[in-house]
Amino acid sequence: MAVHRRQDPRLGEFTLRPLDPDADAALLHGWVTHPKAVFWMMQDADVARVAEEYRRIAAHPHHDAYLGCWQGRPAFLAERYDPAHVELVGLHDPAEGDVGMHFLCAPTGAPVHGFTLAVLTTVLDWLFADPATRRVVVEPDVRNTAVHALNAAVGFRVVGPITKPEKTALLSVCTREQFAATR
Repeated sequence: MAVHRRQDPRLGEFTLRPLDPDADAALLHGWVTHPKAVFWMMQDADVARVAEEYRRIAAHPHHDAYLGCWQGRPAFLAERYDPAHVELVGLHDPAEGDVGMHFLCAPTGAPVHGFTLAVLTTVLDWLFADPATRRVVVEPDVRNTAVHALNAAVGFRVVGPITKPEKTALLSVCTREQFAATR
């Protein structure tokens, strides 16, 4: 059951549905262990560990995961979290209406120009569809220059580097108004 739909003018329909940790684990395993997903930090995970991680997320009161589809086929992963309780505790001054986000596009042998930007636009469109969301907060690895460029394209502004236990991240935020200005 889709929780969000977006019609991209060039690439067609994108949808999001709640992730099923057990049913989707084998699919996700191929995505999160792919060499292009190095910043996802699950390169050595087996299917059982992937299922366990997403069961943990599903059980968490401040973190959830969604499977994204493009034209009806699984194509990306999105996570939403409350940065006051997950990922950024003690590293970020949370404001009312902050929502944290992660996204991962499925690996493909035939890349589609503009696909990742369309996915990120869909994820932000979904998050800002909730009137309580005022700002989206992200913390990608400082070395992930490709995602920094994508984030800037949809309105994110860099706050600065932060040190997390697993990485040095580039904390960035995007307000509803910044995102709307890029549309």
